Amino acid sequence: MSKQTQTLSEIRWLSAIENVSKILISGRETETAVKSVLDYLIHRLEAADVGIVWINDSSIDRLIAYGASGLDPDTLKQFRLNTGKELVGRVFQTGKSEMYPAGKAISNIGAAAKKIFGTKIPGLDSPSSVVCIPLKTDRVKIGILTLLNLGRGTRFTRKNASFFQVIANLLTLAMENAALSKDSGVNGTLGSGDDHQTELISTVAHEMRTPLTSIKGYSTALLMEEAAFKPETQREFLEIIERECDVLENLISDFLESSTIDAGTLKIDIQPVRLPRLAKKAADEVRHRFPKHFLLVDFASEFPLVDADPDRILQVLRQLLDNAAKYSPEGGLIVLRGRIIKDNAVISVADEGVGIAPEDLNRLFDRFFRAKSNSGTQIIGTGLGLPISRAIVEAHGGRIWAESQLKQGSIFYISLPLKGPRQDLVD
Repeated sequence: MSKQTQTLSEIRWLSAIENVSKILISGRETETAVKSVLDYLIHRLEAADVGIVWINDSSIDRLIAYGASGLDPDTLKQFRLNTGKELVGRVFQTGKSEMYPAGKAISNIGAAAKKIFGTKIPGLDSPSSVVCIPLKTDRVKIGILTLLNLGRGTRFTRKNASFFQVIANLLTLAMENAALSKDSGVNGTLGSGDDHQTELISTVAHEMRTPLTSIKGYSTALLMEEAAFKPETQREFLEIIERECDVLENLISDFLESSTIDAGTLKIDIQPVRLPRLAKKAADEVRHRFPKHFLLVDFASEFPLVDADPDRILQVLRQLLDNAAKYSPEGGLIVLRGRIIKDNAVISVADEGVGIAPEDLNRLFDRFFRAKSNSGTQIIGTGLGLPISRAIVEAHGGRIWAESQLKQGSIFYISLPLKGPRQDLVD
C-alpha cells in the first residue's frame, strides 16, 4: 500500500469516527442512536455487510440483540446467545477483541454462523470475515459489537483494529451514559444523565471538525483527475494530511484517557526510573515536531532514582513540552529542568511564549478549559491534556502547578515524592 493510499484510508476512518460521535450526541433515544450508528457503519465501510450490537441480559445470563443493520431485527429477537461459548461469548468473557479477516482464517472456527454465535442465524450462514469487539468498561461488561462481511467485497483487516476499538469505546460510553440516566429516572436518551460524558463526546466531535476540513480539502485536491500536481506539491499535501491525522489521533487518545480516569480505573505501574533519561526522550520527540524551538534538558548531576510509572510520566512530560511549544508559536527556548528539593523530585518546563492571563491560571487544570493566546485564538485540543496530567501526577502522590505572566512565558512544575529504589531498573 502506498503512503498516499494509506493516508486516504486513515482519513476515511477518522471521518467515520467523527460522524459516529455526532450521531451519539444527537439526543436520540438510545436504541435509535445505536441503530443509526450501525446503519452508518454498514453504509460507510466497504467490508461491513451486517452490524449487530449484542447486550448482556444479566437476568438470564444471555446476550440479546440490541440493534442491527443489514439484517432484519425481528429475525434476531428470538436468539439468546450463551455468554460463555463460541466466538461472541468468548469475546464477552475475555474482554478481548477477535478478528478473522479472511476466508482461510475464519475456516479455523468454521464458516457456519453456529461457530460464531452458538446458533444458526438465517442470512448469516457463511460470513467470510468477522470482527467482534467488547463493549465494556473496567466496571461493567455491556455487550459486543459484531461486524460481518458476507463475501461481497473487501474484507476486514487488522490494520483497522484501532479504529474499530475507538468506535466500540464511543458506543460503550454512550450506552453506559444512557443506562446511568435510566437508573436515575431520567429518560433514556443519549445526551442526558452524566453531563461530563456527554460533553466529552461533544467536545471530541467538535474538535475533529477543523483538522477533518483540512484533510478533506487536500485529499480532494489529490484525487482530482484533471489536476496534475508536481511531486513536491503532492508530498506537501500528504505531509499536511499526515499532520492533521496526528492531531485527530491525539484528540481520540485524550478522549479515551479521560474516560478511563472518569471510571476510576487509571492504572499506575510503579518502578524505579531514571527521570533524566525520560526527560531526554520526551525532549527529542517534541524537538522533532517543533523544529523552530530550542529544547534544553538540565538535570542535577547524580539525580536519584524515582519510583514512578515511566510510561505515564513520559506522557506528562510530552504534554507539558507540547503545551510550551504551542503557546510559544514564534519559537524560542524551552527548558526542561530537574531538581531535588527536600524529599521530592521537582521537574519544571519553562517557555518564552505568550504567557497565561491571571484569570486563566487557576482554571488550567479544569476539564475542557484552554487558555487563549494573545491574538484571541484557541489552540486546537480537547482541553483534557492538563487534567489528565494532573490525574497521573496525583496518582503518584505528587502535585502539578503553573506560574506565568503575560508576554513573559510560563513555567509548569511537577513534584514527585522520592522513595527507596527497587530492583529491575526501568530507563
